[in-house]
Amino acid sequence: MLKRRTLLATGAAALTPLVLPTAAFAQRKKDALVLALTLEPTGLDPTAKAGAEISEVVLYNVFETLTKINSDGSVTPLLAESWEVSPDLKTYTFKLKRSVKFQNGEPFNANTVKFSFDRAAAANSTNKDKRTFTNIATQVVDEHTVVLITKEIEPDLLFLLGQSSAVLVEPKTVETNATKPVGTGPYKLESWSKGSGIVLAKWDGYRHAEAVQIRKASFRFISEPAAQTAALLSGDVDLFPHASVSRSLPQFQNDKRFQVVFNASRGKTILAINNKRKPLDDVRVRRAISAAIDRKAVIEAAVDGRGVPIGSHYVPGAPGYIDTTGINAYNVEKARQLLAEAGVKTPLELDFVLPPPPYARQGGELIAAQLAKVGIVAKIQNVEWAQWMSGTYGNKNYDLSLILHVEPFDLVNYTKPEYYWGYQSAKFNEAFDKARNAPRAADRLRYLGDAQRLLAEDAANVFLFQPQFITVAARNLRGLWKDTPIFVNDIAALYWA
Repeated sequence: MLKRRTLLATGAAALTPLVLPTAAFAQRKKDALVLALTLEPTGLDPTAKAGAEISEVVLYNVFETLTKINSDGSVTPLLAESWEVSPDLKTYTFKLKRSVKFQNGEPFNANTVKFSFDRAAAANSTNKDKRTFTNIATQVVDEHTVVLITKEIEPDLLFLLGQSSAVLVEPKTVETNATKPVGTGPYKLESWSKGSGIVLAKWDGYRHAEAVQIRKASFRFISEPAAQTAALLSGDVDLFPHASVSRSLPQFQNDKRFQVVFNASRGKTILAINNKRKPLDDVRVRRAISAAIDRKAVIEAAVDGRGVPIGSHYVPGAPGYIDTTGINAYNVEKARQLLAEAGVKTPLELDFVLPPPPYARQGGELIAAQLAKVGIVAKIQNVEWAQWMSGTYGNKNYDLSLILHVEPFDLVNYTKPEYYWGYQSAKFNEAFDKARNAPRAADRLRYLGDAQRLLAEDAANVFLFQPQFITVAARNLRGLWKDTPIFVNDIAALYWA
């Protein structure tokens, strides 16, 4: 007999104060919203490319998923009406909501789910979570019932099905979703001016259109901290999630026009290492790089102290977390010794690629200075986001890179030798598989600890810090997320008080 279960998630310089008119906020239409983000998406199809900046625009707005992830990490139905999970945790039966349509008029049904998930698992799929879908066999029972059967237990499946890689797509539009997305969500793409902004407009055909109060949402893209602060203070922007404004915080906290929300996250800021390149394929060299870096100093430089040091690709607060920060602790002499043991002649020159976000540009300068003390010359290359996605992430054209990974359940990426950091370990794969398939929660958490320890010992990357995000919004905007288990802007939940 199937047993119903509800799964919870387990798993810039300061500006001089400005005297500004307060009319900007007062005159804003109460059914419109201007949001600002640090990065502009390179496309709007989250099933085709990695990158949280895509989700920030389209997830739950244009595209929807079977389940929905909430601010507290809990999972609730979205396009699913309900679900049941078998005792062996391998069979999920979903009842789907009826009378749901795509924005082109086509119906959403069980065949849509099968098409979407089979497509995500296909040999030519570029879905970043392809492995999740290759683990699933999708069976259509009737128009409104679909069964997912997993080859291996995936305890976090309901959470994963609420992420952007699991959006349900309309078969006739999949080839153009990157520029003309078509979903079942409350908003349609009205315009996209590359390099300037994206506008989403309320879709009156949405099944709950009467409850949607924001009729138009305009996204702007501002990467520089000073420009972010100026845009908010001028009233040009109503909402800036995870803004890089920590050095300007007093201006917002002392201004009654604003509200400031500090968001907890499951993000991991890392110094990514290309494990496939010499001499970085030598664990002693990777450990040397780790030992050369003072995490606390990096946190001060990158995010003005708003972060917690980590020693593996897992963060405090996540189930099964263990403290591994002592495994590759800051020790300049040890770093020099490890390089000598590996036969590395210094100076060792490495390409250090930095994407646009302030944490990368600010933290990268300090990391390069720290590496120089042990004879490593990190040649900084500042690139735009599209270049990072294609060159660093896509073509693996880098030695080192500073980047934030925001997904909460992404240890699986260390089982993929083709992933951009090229890590490969049979021991890690074994520990991860045990964690995923352990029937007892206590055993699962123990194996997760083993997996974290292995990544630290192998110095697969340099694990730096878990960030605390800052959201700045107009004082009378309601419906904001308190925490950010995933990067998403649920516009339909927002409203003006």
